[in-house]
Amino acid sequence: MANIGNMYGPNFSFLGVPQCDLDDPATYKEADVVIVGAPIDSGTSHRSGAKFGPQAIRMGDYLPHDGQRPHLALRVDGLKDLKVLDAGDLLMPPGDLEESLKILRQATEKISRAGAIAVILGGDHSIASADVAGIADHRGFGKVSMIHFDAHADTGDLQFGALVGHGTPMRRLIDSGAVRGDRFLQLGLRGYWPGDETLSWMRDQGMRSYEMTEIHHRGMKAVLDESFSTLTKDSDGVFLSIDIDVVDPGMAPGTGTPEPGGMTSRELLEAVRRICFELPIVGIDVVEVAPPFDSADITAILANRVVLEALSAIAARKKGIAYSPTRNLLDR
Repeated sequence: MANIGNMYGPNFSFLGVPQCDLDDPATYKEADVVIVGAPIDSGTSHRSGAKFGPQAIRMGDYLPHDGQRPHLALRVDGLKDLKVLDAGDLLMPPGDLEESLKILRQATEKISRAGAIAVILGGDHSIASADVAGIADHRGFGKVSMIHFDAHADTGDLQFGALVGHGTPMRRLIDSGAVRGDRFLQLGLRGYWPGDETLSWMRDQGMRSYEMTEIHHRGMKAVLDESFSTLTKDSDGVFLSIDIDVVDPGMAPGTGTPEPGGMTSRELLEAVRRICFELPIVGIDVVEVAPPFDSADITAILANRVVLEALSAIAARKKGIAYSPTRNLLDR
């Protein structure tokens, strides 16, 4: 788990926040958030390239990388009001998915035991089977609930004969007991997979999955309103997993398995803000950013803003700031 900086490119941190070394607990003592990169795409089933995601997310910004970002609406600075550190990328052996996931699981358990929120920059979505499990190793199996934004359910039993891959992580988490199926919320599903057998399995686990058309007609607010009480019941915290392909590929083309008809970037950012403002977040991953397929870096910039939106809302929650999305910006 040696600190290697960034695996693919120059060594720099997320928007200039201080760096730390996961092998030296003194360097992240009393941290609120530890960011770590998981640069692997061995679990992809279509277009690879997500291993370059952590680098692109860290640099996806047009402002100086000066370790500060005041939030316009929340009136906090998620990078200053929280102690945010960047541990760089984990050394993930190319082509060895199982070993890479083992390394990630150990890392997120270490971050969680230090009392910090782990923010993982992917990488393909296979990493969720490990980063959530690592936090559950600390907090207890079945004690972490999950919100999962994605075009795809990722609940397949096998992916081309393999148990691990970016189409199977949610199945692995539920099968292992790390996360309870009835404490598992999915938002943004659409397209042409999975089939009836997998959907029946999901139903039998007590999962709640909102297809994109239902969200469109009912509204994101109504969907979240009815979900929050379930997520916090018998739970010590909530893990937020965001596959960037939940957003329509017209706004996020840089991903390996694009599916038309998704959320707008605004819908995702507003949902992330509310979730992190109202719920006890214990971990976050942002995955499937594939820079080789991006256009003008818009997918990487969106992923960067997803992380910033989450950190800003966590800072506002910690400070007890009253926030209303309908309040005038200057009426404070």
